[in-house]
Amino acid sequence: MAEYKFYYFNGRGLGDVSRQLFALSGTKYEDIRIEHADWPAQKPKMPFGQMPVLELSSGLQIPQSMAIARYLAKKFGYAGKTDEEAALADALIDQFKDFYAEIKPYYYAKIGVLQNDTEEEKKKTLIPARDKFLTIIGKFLKLSISGFLFSGGLTYADLMICDNMRTLIAWWPEYLNEYPDIKAWYQKVDGIPEIRKHLESSPDKGF
Repeated sequence: MAEYKFYYFNGRGLGDVSRQLFALSGTKYEDIRIEHADWPAQKPKMPFGQMPVLELSSGLQIPQSMAIARYLAKKFGYAGKTDEEAALADALIDQFKDFYAEIKPYYYAKIGVLQNDTEEEKKKTLIPARDKFLTIIGKFLKLSISGFLFSGGLTYADLMICDNMRTLIAWWPEYLNEYPDIKAWYQKVDGIPEIRKHLESSPDKGF
């Protein structure tokens, strides 16, 4: 019996970073992918009526994507090598959430929730948010000697931010062209063998 059960939709979304942490650590888990048609019946079983949810062998259920990723990162050694790195990784994730909120008009236009013109939203919403956020990322990369965001090595902050970039690059291939150092970092994270294997074997390769 697997020590962990992970409940999420059959897509990447904000849940796939937890799957990537399982892949990196080589930890076996039960990957329970809920189809959208089955979600109404499953929703009342979830602590907050949302997914993802991580269920431990004790039966304890942990909701919320960031809480799950942070928990697994600590368990598997990807939270930061020092308390200071861990605090800064958490801070970058908080900043990422601000960025994610800022680009929602573009995101919703791309997936059809809003009827806004996607090119207009890209210019008005995505590009200003990108430039502000990637400037911050660039500062961390310049201070790091590992090629990742922190000198101590790969953290869940690298994974979370790069996974979002994966979607944005799929939508706009030139997304990182003005930021060669950040593009090199993204390619380094994206090329980690365990990450590549996970992404290529995933039954759903979309967002």
